Amino acid sequence: MIVVRTSIGYGSPNKQDQPESHGAPLGVEEAALTRDNLGWPNDKEFYVPDEVKEYQEGIKKELENEKAQWEQLMENYHKEHPELAAKWMEWHQKEIPADLVQEGELWAFQQSQATRASSGQIMQVLYRYFPNLIGGSADLNASVKTYLKGGEDFQADNPRASNVAFGVREHAMAAFLSGVSLHGGLRPFGSTFLVFFDYMKPSVRLAALMGLPVVYVFSHDSLAVGEDGPTHQPVEQLANLRSIPNLHVLRPADGKETAAAWLHALRRTEGPTALILTRQGVPQLSGTGKPVFQGGYVLRKESGKTLDLVLMASGSEVSLILNAQEELEEKGFSVRVISMVSWELFREQPEEYREQVLPSHCKLRLAVEAAHPQGWEAFVGDQGKVLGVEEFGTSAPGGEVMEKRGFTVENIVAQALAMLPITKK
Repeated sequence: MIVVRTSIGYGSPNKQDQPESHGAPLGVEEAALTRDNLGWPNDKEFYVPDEVKEYQEGIKKELENEKAQWEQLMENYHKEHPELAAKWMEWHQKEIPADLVQEGELWAFQQSQATRASSGQIMQVLYRYFPNLIGGSADLNASVKTYLKGGEDFQADNPRASNVAFGVREHAMAAFLSGVSLHGGLRPFGSTFLVFFDYMKPSVRLAALMGLPVVYVFSHDSLAVGEDGPTHQPVEQLANLRSIPNLHVLRPADGKETAAAWLHALRRTEGPTALILTRQGVPQLSGTGKPVFQGGYVLRKESGKTLDLVLMASGSEVSLILNAQEELEEKGFSVRVISMVSWELFREQPEEYREQVLPSHCKLRLAVEAAHPQGWEAFVGDQGKVLGVEEFGTSAPGGEVMEKRGFTVENIVAQALAMLPITKK
């Protein structure tokens, strides 16, 4: 630890060591008094001593020399070790291989399973393509499924390893990821339960502010966490994450959406990405996968020419609205289902695409998400509704908690029927 002791507002006769010098300028008069106090000339409003200019010029020359030495070193390295130099360039260019998107194993999901488990499978495939993946969890590998098999454990005597045991210290983990990203050459990720995002917030915010391509893997994403109760059921954290500028938040509905979410996270270079994953199993759905790159997309179209209602959801609730659509269509209504994986990605799409997915002429919209509803109003509009959670959870089996909070096909249908003006059938 390096301690630098100083005085705030140094040199100011009236404001040194005072709170007034912390958040406001000294002012014209106090600045003049400060220059007098420091023995600087007072004929200019802004003055930089010659000694400072000379010192800065010296630093500039030193850095220019260092840059020239580095460029010469790299030139020699490319000549003497072309294969290693090519690998160095590959690790630093931050692009993904063109053939990775077509990798069959990324999309080979058949049975129902938690998206955290799907993510774990996907990461093993990605590790073959990206040996510079490095990261771990806050002492939760068994639950978040982020351990890279064959990557060994990073230690002082094993610095080539890829798995970092962060321990129960989410704040330090997030800061570590930012530092690794700033260094370059490695692709850092960190993981924990979504409810523990609070501990990471300062570093996540700074990563978004600095545009660092860090990946955060958050599992146990809703009330379905179950018996751990309200302390572990993250009802407010999605809204919290989505409020951070330049952070992409993706909550996939099944294995294929999870694969696409990972691909987006790895090819994004201008900011961090948060993947929001389930503890409980979810069914593998038809039509999911690469459309995730648009953030939101029509997963199942309406049957009729006139659109009566739009159902929207993310993550584990997508399968619920698909089943609700079937029941509503049987009652004669024409209902569209949208998988809204990422608000940020959807907003980045051209207006024409957004209108095709979420047509402005259809005012009846119901969004379903087992989280705080804040923010959904931008998508459902004045005549729409949100089925969300505005109170802390309950300690009970996950399925029971979800049912008690209304996250069932039966309640979604009832909520939709209450919005629709007439019965068609």
